[in-house]
Amino acid sequence: MPAYSYLIDRLKGNVAFLRDYASLLSGSAGRLVLSLAYFVSVANGLTVADFGLFATASATGIVLSRIAGFGFVSPLYRTATRRPRLIGAYTAGFLAALVASLPLVAIAATGFFLVFFDGEMGPAAFVAVVAAEVLCWRMLEVVVIVANGMGRFFVGAVIVIAGSAVRALAALLFVGLGDGTLFTWSLFYLGANALSMLGAVVLCYPRRRLRWTPHLYLARLRDSLSVAGAEIVFYLQSELDKLLVLSIGGPQTAGIYAILMRLVDLTALPVRSFNTMLVQKLMRSPDLIASWRIRWGIEAGIAAVSVAGLAFLGGVLHVYPGALGKNVADAAPLVLLPLLVPAFRNLVEYQSELLYARGKTAIRAAIMALVGLVKAGLLIALLRLYADETQWIFGLNAVFALLWLGSALASYTALDWREPRRSTPEALRAAPQPGE
Repeated sequence: MPAYSYLIDRLKGNVAFLRDYASLLSGSAGRLVLSLAYFVSVANGLTVADFGLFATASATGIVLSRIAGFGFVSPLYRTATRRPRLIGAYTAGFLAALVASLPLVAIAATGFFLVFFDGEMGPAAFVAVVAAEVLCWRMLEVVVIVANGMGRFFVGAVIVIAGSAVRALAALLFVGLGDGTLFTWSLFYLGANALSMLGAVVLCYPRRRLRWTPHLYLARLRDSLSVAGAEIVFYLQSELDKLLVLSIGGPQTAGIYAILMRLVDLTALPVRSFNTMLVQKLMRSPDLIASWRIRWGIEAGIAAVSVAGLAFLGGVLHVYPGALGKNVADAAPLVLLPLLVPAFRNLVEYQSELLYARGKTAIRAAIMALVGLVKAGLLIALLRLYADETQWIFGLNAVFALLWLGSALASYTALDWREPRRSTPEALRAAPQPGE
């Protein structure tokens, strides 16, 4: 039967893809369980206000971690994917870029603290949380990125699960042994992330001799900086809401919002595994999503999985409000209000990954900057228009729907834009250099 044979051939052609995705998904599933245990422990071990401050400081650290290394993780990932023999050379370049970027990270961190956290959170606790994100968890992510680039998806999944397990254990120890203060938790958090990072680097990073090769780095400098800019803008617009809620509503409101957004974040874990696989396939087959039918099919699938995830969590909390602890029980009646937010939020992230896969890093940064500005304006208007938390939380659905619509229009227009080929000196300089 021709149809049967066609399906068998398609399945055989995608066995490797399905196997690799299953490895990544197993990591996401394990991380989901551990992240939930970690979230429940921290959210109930701290007061709601302190949890809001911690979550906002952690979000700030995630943004600052994208400055670290000036985006050189992108050439490192592309090298691991295409030319693994050069990993040693590009690792040396990444480490040099990381050291050079740290003063800028420190200056930016000081600015964030003075604007958003001064008077609300101690500087020592803030520094510990930011250091955990920038110097520890980000480096663990680099090990995972290189492993995934080399096709070692199972190793990457194990690293993520192990790191999440260490953080969950630290949270449990904090609840059992700590004094419940934000400063003490920040030290537990820094220690857990440092231990996870050291284990990942020592046990899982490819054994390659570091080679200082400046001409390779100069050839990739523009791409690195473009990626860094796009990543900073993406995570800034992604995490900006926590900073705005803290500055407008205060720590208590920020805590409620952080609990809701943490539950939304849990829905993104399987989607990010899918993004990782799709990016690699797009690097090799740029026309993979040329069809609008495929595009909308993928978007519909991501939206359905995202909404189903939050609907499940919200349903459980509706029936058993105390299932995730006393502090989370306070937010349980609100969980189903932003039901569409995970879908729109995850789709904006997915569209950003499509642009990265196609090498449109500058356009990606511009679109994310626009999305971030619109998001800030809409969120400020929403928080000032509605004082009642039920109203503004429900209004988040409309805010994220508008962000998705703008991102989709801009991203797919950019993906379909074909630049004319020109043999210019700039194009020749951008071509792969000898020895790469």
